[in-house]
Amino acid sequence: MLHANCDFWIIISIDVDECMGAHDCDKPTYCINIDGGHYCKCPKGYHGKGTKTDPCISSRKAWLTPVLASAGVGGIIVVIFLVSFWFYLQHGNMKLQKMRETFFLQNGGHLLQQKLSRRDVSVGYTVQMFAIEELKKATNNYSENSIIGRGGFGMVYKGILPNNQVVAIKRSLKVNSTQVEQFVNEVIALSQINNKNVVKLLGCCLEMEVPLLVYEYIRNGTLYDHLHDQQKVRLLTWDVRLRIAAEVAEVLSYLHTTITIPIIHRDIKSMNILLDENYIAKVSDFGASKLVPENEDQLTTMVQGTCGYLDPEYMQTGELTEKSDVYSFGVVLVELLTGQKAISFDKAEEERCLVIYFLRKLKEDCLFTILDENVLSEGDIELQIKEVANVARKCLKVKGEDRPTMKQVARELDDITGLCSHPLSKKRVVLEDQEESEYLLGETLGDNNSYSNSVAGGSSSSQSRVVQLVPLSDGR
Repeated sequence: MLHANCDFWIIISIDVDECMGAHDCDKPTYCINIDGGHYCKCPKGYHGKGTKTDPCISSRKAWLTPVLASAGVGGIIVVIFLVSFWFYLQHGNMKLQKMRETFFLQNGGHLLQQKLSRRDVSVGYTVQMFAIEELKKATNNYSENSIIGRGGFGMVYKGILPNNQVVAIKRSLKVNSTQVEQFVNEVIALSQINNKNVVKLLGCCLEMEVPLLVYEYIRNGTLYDHLHDQQKVRLLTWDVRLRIAAEVAEVLSYLHTTITIPIIHRDIKSMNILLDENYIAKVSDFGASKLVPENEDQLTTMVQGTCGYLDPEYMQTGELTEKSDVYSFGVVLVELLTGQKAISFDKAEEERCLVIYFLRKLKEDCLFTILDENVLSEGDIELQIKEVANVARKCLKVKGEDRPTMKQVARELDDITGLCSHPLSKKRVVLEDQEESEYLLGETLGDNNSYSNSVAGGSSSSQSRVVQLVPLSDGR
């Protein structure tokens, strides 16, 4: 049964486009209307919900963001590392600088500066102080290609300074704390020598444990190189050899007697006589030189020299005098005459020591049997040869007091140079002291003669050796 007045409700649902009004989709998001609502959709190439609180983000940016974040973190780490490394280098540089200052002080750098500032040093004169970096750059970090030889105490390098000046850089001796002033005086004295036959000392580097000495560079090599090279020796005519001998003798006389503070070279040998392009002799390697203290005629010290050139008195008394240079120069004279090495271990025993062999042949009147064939092939020079041999004989006397001074030697060689050619004198060059010659030749020597033993035995090298005398003071 139907009841009257019944109410019927009809519900009509009407969809409203929410995207037309206010919505929470943010650009470039698409607003998509759906029944009962809407949703936000990011366009292609973007991702995210697309709402204002969670907007669409470019996929490229999303990839780049973590990369940039990682790069930022890495950059911070790199910066921290670089800053730490910088502090480390600064600490190292400070430590290195402190070491340089210490060595500079130990090697007499401040004392040298003080002496150079005084009035007793020549006006306008100075010793150039080279920095480590300057010499390192000049030698291309002391490369193998820069090595031009060995000095008595180490390598010798060729270097080119910023002003394009070519120099020779030599290792000096380690300066003993008790000898700082003597070393400084020696550097000043050597630098003040202005002689065309002396290799010029330009300056030094005192910032290393062992000082470096900087000399002018001589391009034509050593007398030793020329005497023992089959091609170069032909250029050493007798006139050139005699002139070289006279020049070296004059230089040694100058060092011994002319300059204010006399200097004993202590290592005269053919390797330490350089030749320039005109074959002018240049005495070098004063690393073993010794200033003669005032009011002293000799100095007891550690003997440093080269086997074959050593004064026999060194081995017996330990006294260092100018006459020691005279003896060594006598050996060089014999080298110029014979073209042979001072010590040759590859020869028969009687010929190993050139001095002994020369004196024996001179005694036997057989001088011309041991002369350099390049000299023998020249003209009438026999008289000059015999006179030079006689000078060499006098220089090689065992006792220093019996040897001439270098001034006397220089005078004699100068006189010989002026001799005209003469027929060969029939008069034999007679040894003035037969007993002394026999002493040196070993005929009256006992088993304890240290000089005879040193030249008869030993190694097969003729390079520099250091002979220490006991008891001696510790010297350079």
